[in-house]
Amino acid sequence: MKNFVFISPNFPKNYWQFCRELKNNGMNVLGIGDQAYDELAPELKDNLNEYYKVSSLENYDEVYRAVAFFIHKYGRIDWLESNNEYWLMQDAQLRTDFHITTGFQIEDMERIKYKSKMKEYYTKAGIAVARYHMVDDLEGCRAFLEKVGYPVVVKPDNGVGAVATYKLTCDEDLVHFINDYPKHVPYIMEEFINAQVNSYDAIINSKGEPIFETGNVTLSNLMEVVNTLDNSLYFIHKELPEDTRAAGRATVKSFGVKSRFVHFEFFRLNEDHEGLGKKGEIIALEVNMRPCGGFTPDMINFAHSTNVYKIWADMITYDSTLMPQGEHFYCAFMGRRDGKDFKLSHEDLLAKYHSQMKMVDRIPDALSGGMGNQMYMANFSTKEEMDAFYYDAELYN
Repeated sequence: MKNFVFISPNFPKNYWQFCRELKNNGMNVLGIGDQAYDELAPELKDNLNEYYKVSSLENYDEVYRAVAFFIHKYGRIDWLESNNEYWLMQDAQLRTDFHITTGFQIEDMERIKYKSKMKEYYTKAGIAVARYHMVDDLEGCRAFLEKVGYPVVVKPDNGVGAVATYKLTCDEDLVHFINDYPKHVPYIMEEFINAQVNSYDAIINSKGEPIFETGNVTLSNLMEVVNTLDNSLYFIHKELPEDTRAAGRATVKSFGVKSRFVHFEFFRLNEDHEGLGKKGEIIALEVNMRPCGGFTPDMINFAHSTNVYKIWADMITYDSTLMPQGEHFYCAFMGRRDGKDFKLSHEDLLAKYHSQMKMVDRIPDALSGGMGNQMYMANFSTKEEMDAFYYDAELYN
């Protein structure tokens, strides 16, 4: 029996389904987390062969000892994953230290975690990238701005989502940012792109081939969602556009992706952009070597009438899958903020769209910054039906 160590299997709460499908495929599923065992969801407990609690997943020595304990008890570890952006670096360090070769090693992480390093590999894939400058001082940033002009976006070179990401529109904004940003954190400054974020989400086998592909479109601006506590809107495509598929596959090849669930982000230009492309074309944003966050795997299941938790576990176990897909839909996500005045109340929205609703739940506090407080997922056969739902679910103006 092969051994799979799952880091933080309790968060997000839907990740127990990865464990279930691994266990159903005959894997020995060993969890490491910082939540007390008695507090774990019953469905997670049922799908772990053993759980090792650490006082903090931030404490590498503790997590290292947990992996060493599992090796002593169960033998060689075949796989180690968290499927969580926050722990990717630690995952790679653990694989390197314990010679677990079925995933990225610590030497791979620069091109995977640092936005500035990603650009080289997007370029190798033949995909245009925004011009950038590593933030140094006021003089250096102004020299870059003479080339690209305002506005620009500044964000941590190694960051998650839109945390600590800002749009600078004038010299006053620049001076304020240079004075206040944490100097110990490398920041990247990029020319502003008027575009919509489109993603390529895929499960890749050990040969670098996709065994499942889909994608989403973000209707809200993540930077605004985080910084102004706006509502969050995005949807899963009914059918993946061919240009997104081509860009995603080229990126998989350039980055050397194997045996992973990935979420690659691209800009689809809202207007012609000199040096980058024409309106409607795809250019690079960033790669994420894990599933799209939160409850997106469930949305993908609803949109494609399938089970990506099983497809991923099949990739781990068999390097292929026989999991079918059924009827395809647009699956819409709406994350609403508490305390805002919406066109339809929670009760009225559920009453009007009860037949389309697939999941309604509160969003955990740890995810609410980028996703809102109350979520709704609903399936629609046409984009027009989905647009009507978004109109009803949005703020009252």
